Amino acid sequence: MADSFSTVEAAKILIAGAGAIGSVFGAMLHAAGHRVTLLGRREHMEAIARGGLRITGLLGTHTILGLNLADRPSQLDGRFDLILCTVKPYDTAALSEDIAERLSEHGVVVSMQNGLGNIEALAGRFGLARVLGGRVIFGSELQRPGAAHVTVFADPVAIGPAPAIHGTLSGVLAGRASEAARLIDRAGVAAVGCADIMPVIWSKLLYNVALNALGALYELSYGELAGDPDLRAIMSEAIGEAFAVARKLEVALPFATASEYLETFYGRLIPATKTHHPTMLYDLKNRGRTDVDWLNGKIVELARQTGLTAPVNQMLVRQVHATERTARSRGAGRQ
Repeated sequence: MADSFSTVEAAKILIAGAGAIGSVFGAMLHAAGHRVTLLGRREHMEAIARGGLRITGLLGTHTILGLNLADRPSQLDGRFDLILCTVKPYDTAALSEDIAERLSEHGVVVSMQNGLGNIEALAGRFGLARVLGGRVIFGSELQRPGAAHVTVFADPVAIGPAPAIHGTLSGVLAGRASEAARLIDRAGVAAVGCADIMPVIWSKLLYNVALNALGALYELSYGELAGDPDLRAIMSEAIGEAFAVARKLEVALPFATASEYLETFYGRLIPATKTHHPTMLYDLKNRGRTDVDWLNGKIVELARQTGLTAPVNQMLVRQVHATERTARSRGAGRQ
């Protein structure tokens, strides 16, 4: 095959973790003429096999037929030009072991996941030269098996290397990132390539550390969280701690100060997503496990490493862990 999947008229693509977000990527890429395989939960895959994959919401209404489907890695066929990793971060290492041999020689795998540490986890099995980072800032919900609804689309998907991790590989990988972004963009999901993905990932992390844990714990929408004075104060403090860590690590955030970010957060980001609930709420109720350790937990970990403290983020991690245990004791995650 060619050295670049951008030269392949119909790229062979694997969506590794076809839940709400992965299903949207897979549906749009398949509709654009690519050969897409979804790897996801059995109930979802069986529903798609029966009636196709239904996509509704901000990207239009589509019923996608003819997708290749797998509910376990052993069912995958051949090797893929592009793998989009959309599983929860706690599943990344195990999934990488299962699908590492499924990436073609010149292919790339893109982490389309929340939080920090995903690039490193994928690189541990695929190698740094074949891993890119991604930032997804559209929201999607599985309304039922076989049906995903796009609820919000705040900014284009961003794909790129992380120079702090990739080092001298970054230049070449920036080109591969642009290729992957063009492929996704042409499929109707707005996407851009960038030279350094970390400021983009960190900008979303600031948003996530404020909203995900509190939204899950209190079962409130983002607008409701911001409207409560006590919860708003907690959000601002969690963001302040995360911003301080980013500055200590010399991440090139597009905001000069935490106050400048907070103006954007409350003035633009919250209003655009005010009715949205975090997927962490769904995960708590249905799985009894969340990705809080890759969000607020990473802030706590990095604060310790850099001589800072993050007591508000630590408190949120502890509360979510306690709620996870309660949810599991009541049967979440056993289905």
